[in-house]
Amino acid sequence: MKKFFIGFVIIFILLTIVVLFYLINHSSILPLNNKVYYAEDFGIEALKSDIDYDNDGIDDYTDIMLGARQDAQNHPTYKSAYYSGGYPPDNEGVCTDVVWRAFKNAGYNLKDLIDEDIKNNIDNYPRVAGKPDPNIDFRRVPNLISFFTHNATTLTTDLSQIAEWQPGDIVTFENTHVGIISDKRNKNGVPYLIHNGGQKNREEDFLEIYSLYSKISGHFRWNASSN
Repeated sequence: MKKFFIGFVIIFILLTIVVLFYLINHSSILPLNNKVYYAEDFGIEALKSDIDYDNDGIDDYTDIMLGARQDAQNHPTYKSAYYSGGYPPDNEGVCTDVVWRAFKNAGYNLKDLIDEDIKNNIDNYPRVAGKPDPNIDFRRVPNLISFFTHNATTLTTDLSQIAEWQPGDIVTFENTHVGIISDKRNKNGVPYLIHNGGQKNREEDFLEIYSLYSKISGHFRWNASSN
């Protein structure tokens, strides 16, 4: 029993060292490595959409990213609840609310788009189970995965292909979480994630770390011309 306990302690210490080493070398969470990089630092072309849906002089990809950043800066209280009419108040939200607010900044009503797609293609939405509810459907991660799978460009989930990850992209983690890709990157070229999990910093170098615990299930790029 004593040998088992000692072995357990050794394994725990080793795992702790590995995690700390990873944090120091791969993220800006710790102050030892908090420098922010951008696409040009890695010779990557920052993609711009050919579409400016709301005619504000800012392309859709950038508009979506800036909308997500605005939500991050507003720092709504993390609260998962059901709201009549669908929308939570501005000072409340969850991860999915980052997405529709980001799209709103580019001129899109994501709720209406998803509601219409569910109406026309309900078989694509197993989470709905034949019973659409416009008050909540657009705020469920599985439904966002279904919508973007059939209505956006699907891209790589391999984080080592850093040029393929661009600001305004949507990333999902299994059926549990969703966020928007930032224009900021870490020293390895992996982009920051703009998301709401109740954490203090809503735009952070967290994509690699989070993917260790919840597999990236989708990486999408919105293209209004295909809809």
